[in-house]
Amino acid sequence: MTRDLMMSRRSVLASGLALGVSAFVPTVHASTAIKVAGIHASPVENAWNSVLHKALQDAAAEGVIEYVFSEGVSGTDYPRAMREYAEQGAKLIIGEAYAVEKQAREVASEYPETAFVLGSSGKESGDNFGVFGTWNHDGAYLAGMLAGKMTKSNVVGSVGAMPIPEVNMLINAFAAGVKAVNPDAKHLVTFIGTFFDPPKAREAGLAQIDAGADILFGERIGTADAAKERGIRSVGSLIDYTPRYPETVFANALWGFRPILNAAIADATAGKPVGKDYTPFGLLKEGGSDVAYVKGVAPADAEAAMEAKRSEIKSGAFEVPRITDEPK
Repeated sequence: MTRDLMMSRRSVLASGLALGVSAFVPTVHASTAIKVAGIHASPVENAWNSVLHKALQDAAAEGVIEYVFSEGVSGTDYPRAMREYAEQGAKLIIGEAYAVEKQAREVASEYPETAFVLGSSGKESGDNFGVFGTWNHDGAYLAGMLAGKMTKSNVVGSVGAMPIPEVNMLINAFAAGVKAVNPDAKHLVTFIGTFFDPPKAREAGLAQIDAGADILFGERIGTADAAKERGIRSVGSLIDYTPRYPETVFANALWGFRPILNAAIADATAGKPVGKDYTPFGLLKEGGSDVAYVKGVAPADAEAAMEAKRSEIKSGAFEVPRITDEPK
């Protein structure tokens, strides 16, 4: 696998995501930068949190915001962390409400002058509680199209955190992409019951390989370790895992948080209500997500079919099904 092959697709992808980001950059100068707090339930090295953390760090480096954060915050401590940052004058709080949906909304109601925009399986609430979903299912579907044409055993596997709507949707999209090009393929699914446990994800991946899977979709970090250990291919999620696993991860369903963050910052800075759903800013057609793959690994006809479908998604001619039921 050559660097030229890797860069041919990645250069285009980087340009596309850059355009998606710049389209929503608010006009904010350092003198008016607002204080933004990030509350991460997992360590910031966790894939999902790392995407948020990098977007926030980049915005801070540009002088758009002042950024403070906490990581590894448990569900029992999460409401307390929200209150503390609100008391400390954070204008906007970014985080995740998945484990504390009810409590997070209660805290937001106590601090109407603070804007809260959190990853959530629920709806927005009031003027100051906005939500966003991790919708990189477009890229997962496209990666599934490649995987469906690559599998030799006709068995693929997915390792996920837990069966919440966002995770279900992502795994279902990957499976749908596989089935679109290979209706007879079997799809194995394992949930590890936590958002961050790489060794547990590795063990789940190994079990799926033992059950016949020769391509794994790693919704959770650690899955690629199993694939690498057994010499099979894997698909990454959220971030680009190929540089870390160059002979293993051939495709990645990427998700970028910066377009969502920029829209939230613009609203908070202007004093506008943030009680809305910011999820659409993360879609492929908005430049917030995409697929990255190493050309030449999948068959040429599979790549061509996938690229044609990608163009349809970008134009709006095709919409990847958003199925939130628990995959079986």
